[in-house]
Amino acid sequence: DEMNLHVPQSYQTKAEIQELCVVPRQIVSPQKNGPVMGIVQDTLCGVTMFTQRDTFLRKDMMMNILMWVPDWDGNIPEPAILKPVPLWTGKQMMTLIIPRINMEGKHFGHPDTEKTWISPGDTRVIIQDGELITGILSKGTVGSAAGGIIHVTMNEHGPEVAKGFFNGTQLVVNYWLLHNGFSIGIGDTVANAQLLDDVDMYLRTGKEQVAEYIEKAENETLEPQPGMTIKETFESSVGVALGKAREDAGKGGLSGLGKQNNARHMVYAGSKGSDVNIGQMAACVGQQLVEGKRIPYGFRFRTLPHYTKDDYEAESRGFVDNSYVRGLTPQEFF
Repeated sequence: DEMNLHVPQSYQTKAEIQELCVVPRQIVSPQKNGPVMGIVQDTLCGVTMFTQRDTFLRKDMMMNILMWVPDWDGNIPEPAILKPVPLWTGKQMMTLIIPRINMEGKHFGHPDTEKTWISPGDTRVIIQDGELITGILSKGTVGSAAGGIIHVTMNEHGPEVAKGFFNGTQLVVNYWLLHNGFSIGIGDTVANAQLLDDVDMYLRTGKEQVAEYIEKAENETLEPQPGMTIKETFESSVGVALGKAREDAGKGGLSGLGKQNNARHMVYAGSKGSDVNIGQMAACVGQQLVEGKRIPYGFRFRTLPHYTKDDYEAESRGFVDNSYVRGLTPQEFF
Protein backbone atom coordinates (compact mmCIF):
# COMPACT_ATOMS: atom_id res chain seq x y z
CA ASP A 1 0.00 0.00 0.00
CA GLU A 2 2.50 2.57 1.14
CA MET A 3 5.94 2.89 2.69
CA ASN A 4 7.28 5.49 5.11
CA LEU A 5 10.94 6.43 5.18
CA HIS A 6 12.56 8.09 8.20
CA VAL A 7 15.94 9.63 7.32
CA PRO A 8 18.10 10.39 10.39
CA GLN A 9 19.54 13.91 10.21
CA SER A 10 22.29 13.51 12.82
CA TYR A 11 24.45 10.93 14.57
CA GLN A 12 22.20 11.21 17.61
CA THR A 13 19.04 10.27 15.67
CA LYS A 14 20.96 7.54 13.84
CA ALA A 15 21.96 6.03 17.20
CA GLU A 16 18.39 6.34 18.51
CA ILE A 17 16.94 4.55 15.47
CA GLN A 18 19.55 1.78 15.75
CA GLU A 19 18.61 1.24 19.38
CA LEU A 20 14.84 1.82 19.29
CA CYS A 21 13.64 0.71 15.85
CA VAL A 22 15.77 -2.37 15.17
CA VAL A 23 13.43 -5.39 14.80
CA PRO A 24 14.86 -7.72 17.50
CA ARG A 25 14.12 -5.04 20.13
CA GLN A 26 10.43 -5.09 19.14
CA ILE A 27 9.93 -8.82 19.91
CA VAL A 28 8.60 -8.05 23.41
CA SER A 29 6.13 -5.18 23.59
CA PRO A 30 6.04 -2.84 26.62
CA GLN A 31 2.29 -2.50 26.05
CA LYS A 32 1.49 -6.01 27.31
CA ASN A 33 4.89 -7.04 28.70
CA GLY A 34 4.84 -10.07 26.40
CA PRO A 35 6.01 -11.07 22.92
CA VAL A 36 4.23 -9.69 19.85
CA MET A 37 6.18 -11.97 17.51
CA GLY A 38 6.18 -15.75 17.46
CA ILE A 39 6.52 -18.80 15.25
CA VAL A 40 3.44 -19.01 12.98
CA GLN A 41 1.75 -21.01 10.17
CA ASP A 42 4.04 -23.46 8.29
CA THR A 43 6.81 -23.42 10.88
CA LEU A 44 4.41 -23.72 13.82
CA CYS A 45 2.66 -26.67 12.19
CA GLY A 46 6.04 -28.21 11.34
CA VAL A 47 7.60 -27.74 14.80
CA THR A 48 4.67 -29.58 16.39
CA MET A 49 5.19 -32.55 14.06
CA PHE A 50 8.98 -32.29 14.42
CA THR A 51 8.93 -32.60 18.24
CA GLN A 52 6.49 -35.52 18.50
CA ARG A 53 7.72 -38.72 20.13
CA ASP A 54 7.62 -40.75 16.92
CA THR A 55 9.58 -38.29 14.73
CA PHE A 56 12.97 -39.84 13.96
CA LEU A 57 15.73 -38.65 11.63
CA ARG A 58 18.04 -40.97 9.71
CA LYS A 59 21.74 -40.14 9.48
CA ASP A 60 21.57 -38.55 6.00
CA MET A 61 18.69 -36.25 7.00
CA MET A 62 20.41 -35.41 10.29
CA MET A 63 23.60 -34.36 8.48
CA ASN A 64 21.65 -32.20 6.03
CA ILE A 65 19.66 -30.52 8.81
CA LEU A 66 22.81 -29.77 10.82
CA MET A 67 23.97 -27.57 7.94
CA TRP A 68 20.94 -25.34 8.56
CA VAL A 69 21.64 -24.83 12.29
CA PRO A 70 22.99 -21.28 12.82
CA ASP A 71 26.21 -21.15 14.88
CA TRP A 72 26.46 -24.95 15.01
CA ASP A 73 29.48 -25.92 17.12
CA GLY A 74 30.38 -28.98 15.01
CA ASN A 75 29.41 -31.55 17.66
CA ILE A 76 26.94 -34.23 16.52
CA PRO A 77 24.68 -35.44 19.36
CA GLU A 78 24.57 -39.14 20.23
CA PRO A 79 21.70 -40.88 18.38
CA ALA A 80 18.67 -41.74 20.54
CA ILE A 81 18.49 -45.20 18.90
CA LEU A 82 21.67 -47.07 17.90
CA LYS A 83 20.44 -50.38 16.42
CA PRO A 84 19.59 -51.52 13.78
CA VAL A 85 20.32 -48.05 12.32
CA PRO A 86 21.22 -44.85 14.20
CA LEU A 87 18.20 -42.56 14.59
CA TRP A 88 17.97 -39.07 16.07
CA THR A 89 14.77 -37.48 17.41
CA GLY A 90 13.27 -34.13 16.45
CA LYS A 91 13.64 -33.09 20.10
CA GLN A 92 17.41 -33.59 19.89
CA MET A 93 17.51 -31.38 16.81
CA MET A 94 15.48 -28.62 18.50
CA THR A 95 17.86 -28.78 21.49
CA LEU A 96 20.63 -27.50 19.18
CA ILE A 97 18.54 -24.38 18.47
CA ILE A 98 16.97 -23.62 21.87
CA PRO A 99 19.13 -21.21 23.93
CA ARG A 100 20.33 -22.24 27.42
CA ILE A 101 17.13 -21.57 29.33
CA ASN A 102 15.01 -23.41 31.89
CA MET A 103 11.24 -23.42 31.53
CA GLU A 104 8.10 -25.49 31.83
CA GLY A 105 5.04 -25.11 29.65
CA LYS A 106 2.09 -26.94 28.19
CA HIS A 107 1.17 -27.98 24.70
CA PHE A 108 -1.76 -26.23 22.99
CA GLY A 109 -3.82 -29.45 23.38
CA HIS A 110 -2.89 -30.23 27.02
CA PRO A 111 -5.96 -31.68 28.81
CA ASP A 112 -7.13 -29.60 31.81
CA THR A 113 -7.82 -32.78 33.81
CA GLU A 114 -4.20 -33.98 33.64
CA LYS A 115 -2.42 -33.15 36.92
CA THR A 116 0.49 -35.64 36.92
CA TRP A 117 4.06 -34.41 36.33
CA ILE A 118 4.63 -37.05 33.62
CA SER A 119 2.42 -36.64 30.56
CA PRO A 120 1.09 -39.71 28.68
CA GLY A 121 0.25 -37.52 25.68
CA ASP A 122 3.64 -35.74 25.79
CA THR A 123 1.85 -32.41 26.27
CA ARG A 124 3.88 -31.12 29.24
CA VAL A 125 6.94 -29.24 27.95
CA ILE A 126 10.10 -29.28 30.09
CA ILE A 127 13.32 -27.54 28.99
CA GLN A 128 16.40 -27.81 31.24
CA ASP A 129 19.57 -25.88 30.43
CA GLY A 130 18.44 -25.54 26.81
CA GLU A 131 17.66 -29.25 26.38
CA LEU A 132 14.13 -30.20 25.35
CA ILE A 133 13.52 -33.08 27.79
CA THR A 134 9.85 -33.76 27.10
CA GLY A 135 6.82 -32.24 25.41
CA ILE A 136 5.60 -31.18 21.98
CA LEU A 137 6.24 -27.55 21.07
CA SER A 138 3.17 -25.62 19.91
CA LYS A 139 1.57 -22.16 19.92
CA GLY A 140 1.76 -21.85 23.73
CA THR A 141 5.53 -22.44 23.84
CA VAL A 142 6.96 -21.06 20.55
CA GLY A 143 4.15 -18.65 19.61
CA SER A 144 3.74 -15.08 20.86
CA ALA A 145 2.65 -16.30 24.31
CA ALA A 146 3.82 -14.81 27.61
CA GLY A 147 6.14 -17.21 29.42
CA GLY A 148 7.07 -19.13 26.24
CA ILE A 149 10.55 -19.86 24.88
CA ILE A 150 10.76 -16.50 23.07
CA HIS A 151 9.73 -14.50 26.14
CA VAL A 152 12.13 -16.34 28.48
CA THR A 153 14.97 -16.04 25.95
CA MET A 154 14.43 -12.27 25.60
CA ASN A 155 14.46 -11.81 29.38
CA GLU A 156 17.52 -13.98 30.03
CA HIS A 157 19.68 -13.61 26.92
CA GLY A 158 18.48 -10.49 25.08
CA PRO A 159 17.12 -9.67 21.61
CA GLU A 160 19.97 -11.04 19.48
CA VAL A 161 19.71 -14.54 20.97
CA ALA A 162 15.91 -14.44 20.58
CA LYS A 163 16.38 -13.46 16.93
CA GLY A 164 18.75 -16.42 16.54
CA PHE A 165 16.06 -18.77 17.89
CA PHE A 166 13.55 -17.41 15.35
CA ASN A 167 15.96 -17.86 12.46
CA GLY A 168 17.22 -21.29 13.54
CA THR A 169 13.74 -22.72 14.13
CA GLN A 170 12.44 -21.54 10.77
CA LEU A 171 15.49 -22.72 8.82
CA VAL A 172 15.60 -26.19 10.39
CA VAL A 173 11.87 -26.90 10.65
CA ASN A 174 11.02 -25.62 7.15
CA TYR A 175 13.82 -27.72 5.63
CA TRP A 176 12.54 -30.83 7.44
CA LEU A 177 8.90 -30.06 6.55
CA LEU A 178 9.82 -29.61 2.88
CA HIS A 179 11.22 -33.16 2.81
CA ASN A 180 8.66 -34.71 5.16
CA GLY A 181 5.63 -33.20 3.38
CA PHE A 182 2.34 -31.83 4.66
CA SER A 183 -0.87 -31.39 2.68
CA ILE A 184 -4.62 -31.47 3.20
CA GLY A 185 -6.98 -33.32 0.87
CA ILE A 186 -10.73 -33.82 0.77
CA GLY A 187 -10.19 -37.09 2.67
CA ASP A 188 -9.08 -35.11 5.73
CA THR A 189 -12.58 -33.64 6.06
CA VAL A 190 -14.61 -36.86 5.75
CA ALA A 191 -15.74 -38.58 8.98
CA ASN A 192 -16.63 -42.30 9.01
CA ALA A 193 -20.19 -43.59 8.39
CA GLN A 194 -20.94 -44.42 12.05
CA LEU A 195 -20.09 -40.92 13.20
CA LEU A 196 -22.14 -39.34 10.42
CA ASP A 197 -25.10 -41.39 11.70
CA ASP A 198 -24.42 -40.00 15.19
CA VAL A 199 -24.34 -36.45 13.76
CA ASP A 200 -27.76 -37.02 12.15
CA MET A 201 -29.07 -38.27 15.51
CA TYR A 202 -27.83 -35.13 17.34
CA LEU A 203 -29.46 -32.87 14.74
CA ARG A 204 -32.71 -34.85 14.87
CA THR A 205 -32.79 -34.51 18.67
CA GLY A 206 -32.23 -30.74 18.43
CA LYS A 207 -35.02 -30.32 15.87
CA GLU A 208 -37.42 -32.39 18.00
CA GLN A 209 -36.74 -30.04 20.93
CA VAL A 210 -37.46 -27.03 18.69
CA ALA A 211 -40.75 -28.63 17.58
CA GLU A 212 -41.68 -29.08 21.27
CA TYR A 213 -40.99 -25.39 22.00
CA ILE A 214 -43.09 -24.35 18.97
CA GLU A 215 -45.97 -26.54 20.17
CA LYS A 216 -45.74 -25.09 23.70
CA ALA A 217 -45.67 -21.52 22.34
CA GLU A 218 -48.70 -22.17 20.11
CA ASN A 219 -50.64 -23.80 22.98
CA GLU A 220 -49.62 -20.94 25.32
CA THR A 221 -48.04 -23.38 27.80
CA LEU A 222 -44.49 -22.01 27.49
CA GLU A 223 -43.37 -20.49 30.82
CA PRO A 224 -41.54 -17.15 30.39
CA GLN A 225 -38.07 -16.96 31.93
CA PRO A 226 -37.38 -14.20 34.50
CA GLY A 227 -37.12 -10.80 32.81
CA MET A 228 -38.15 -12.15 29.39
CA THR A 229 -41.30 -12.10 27.29
CA ILE A 230 -42.76 -15.33 25.87
CA LYS A 231 -41.19 -14.58 22.47
CA GLU A 232 -37.75 -13.90 23.98
CA THR A 233 -38.01 -17.08 26.07
CA PHE A 234 -38.94 -19.08 22.95
CA GLU A 235 -36.01 -17.70 20.90
CA SER A 236 -33.58 -18.24 23.79
CA SER A 237 -34.71 -21.86 24.31
CA VAL A 238 -34.52 -22.64 20.58
CA GLY A 239 -31.05 -21.06 20.39
CA VAL A 240 -29.77 -23.21 23.27
CA ALA A 241 -31.25 -26.41 21.76
CA LEU A 242 -29.79 -25.78 18.29
CA GLY A 243 -26.46 -24.61 19.72
CA LYS A 244 -26.12 -27.86 21.68
CA ALA A 245 -27.08 -29.88 18.58
CA ARG A 246 -24.36 -28.18 16.52
CA GLU A 247 -21.79 -28.55 19.30
CA ASP A 248 -22.53 -32.27 19.76
CA ALA A 249 -22.49 -32.81 15.99
CA GLY A 250 -19.16 -30.96 15.69
CA LYS A 251 -17.58 -33.03 18.48
CA GLY A 252 -18.90 -36.20 16.85
CA GLY A 253 -17.39 -35.22 13.51
CA LEU A 254 -14.07 -34.33 15.16
CA SER A 255 -13.78 -37.65 16.98
CA GLY A 256 -14.20 -39.38 13.61
CA LEU A 257 -10.97 -37.83 12.32
CA GLY A 258 -7.86 -39.76 13.36
CA LYS A 259 -4.72 -38.43 15.06
CA GLN A 260 -2.89 -38.49 11.72
CA ASN A 261 -5.52 -36.22 10.14
CA ASN A 262 -3.73 -33.17 8.76
CA ALA A 263 -6.65 -30.75 9.14
CA ARG A 264 -6.96 -31.70 12.79
CA HIS A 265 -3.19 -31.47 13.17
CA MET A 266 -3.21 -27.76 12.24
CA VAL A 267 -5.75 -27.10 15.00
CA TYR A 268 -3.67 -29.23 17.41
CA ALA A 269 -0.57 -27.15 16.58
CA GLY A 270 -2.47 -23.86 16.86
CA SER A 271 -1.26 -22.76 13.42
CA LYS A 272 -4.66 -22.41 11.68
CA GLY A 273 -8.32 -23.21 12.18
CA SER A 274 -10.34 -24.37 15.17
CA ASP A 275 -12.56 -27.24 16.27
CA VAL A 276 -15.55 -25.22 15.02
CA ASN A 277 -14.04 -24.94 11.50
CA ILE A 278 -13.44 -28.68 11.27
CA GLY A 279 -16.89 -29.41 12.71
CA GLN A 280 -18.45 -27.25 9.99
CA MET A 281 -16.43 -29.00 7.28
CA ALA A 282 -17.06 -32.56 8.47
CA ALA A 283 -20.34 -32.53 10.43
CA CYS A 284 -22.69 -29.54 10.37
CA VAL A 285 -22.42 -25.81 9.54
CA GLY A 286 -24.94 -24.87 12.24
CA GLN A 287 -27.00 -21.79 13.06
CA GLN A 288 -26.39 -18.59 11.09
CA LEU A 289 -26.90 -15.43 13.14
CA VAL A 290 -27.67 -11.82 12.23
CA GLU A 291 -26.87 -9.38 15.07
CA GLY A 292 -26.76 -12.31 17.50
CA LYS A 293 -30.26 -13.55 16.63
CA ARG A 294 -31.75 -16.13 14.28
CA ILE A 295 -32.43 -14.94 10.70
CA PRO A 296 -35.34 -12.44 10.97
CA TYR A 297 -38.35 -12.28 8.65
CA GLY A 298 -37.38 -10.14 5.65
CA PHE A 299 -40.49 -10.78 3.52
CA ARG A 300 -44.00 -10.83 4.99
CA PHE A 301 -43.77 -13.34 7.90
CA ARG A 302 -41.03 -15.46 6.29
CA THR A 303 -37.28 -15.36 5.67
CA LEU A 304 -37.33 -16.47 2.00
CA PRO A 305 -40.09 -17.10 -0.56
CA HIS A 306 -39.18 -20.82 -0.41
CA TYR A 307 -40.78 -21.21 3.06
CA THR A 308 -44.36 -20.98 4.29
CA LYS A 309 -45.53 -17.99 6.33
CA ASP A 310 -45.03 -18.03 10.12
CA ASP A 311 -42.51 -20.88 9.90
CA TYR A 312 -40.48 -20.97 13.14
CA GLU A 313 -38.69 -24.27 12.36
CA ALA A 314 -34.89 -24.47 12.54
CA GLU A 315 -34.23 -24.63 8.79
CA SER A 316 -36.30 -21.61 7.74
CA ARG A 317 -34.72 -19.45 10.46
CA GLY A 318 -31.12 -20.09 9.39
CA PHE A 319 -30.01 -23.48 10.77
CA VAL A 320 -27.78 -25.27 8.22
CA ASP A 321 -27.99 -29.07 8.59
CA ASN A 322 -25.38 -30.02 6.03
CA SER A 323 -21.60 -29.86 6.28
CA TYR A 324 -19.43 -28.18 3.65
CA VAL A 325 -18.31 -31.63 2.47
CA ARG A 326 -21.89 -32.83 1.91
CA GLY A 327 -22.79 -29.57 0.20
CA LEU A 328 -25.46 -26.97 0.98
CA THR A 329 -28.96 -26.70 -0.48
CA PRO A 330 -29.80 -23.46 -2.38
CA GLN A 331 -31.69 -22.11 0.67
CA GLU A 332 -28.85 -22.99 3.06
CA PHE A 333 -26.30 -21.42 0.72
CA PHE A 334 -28.36 -18.20 0.53
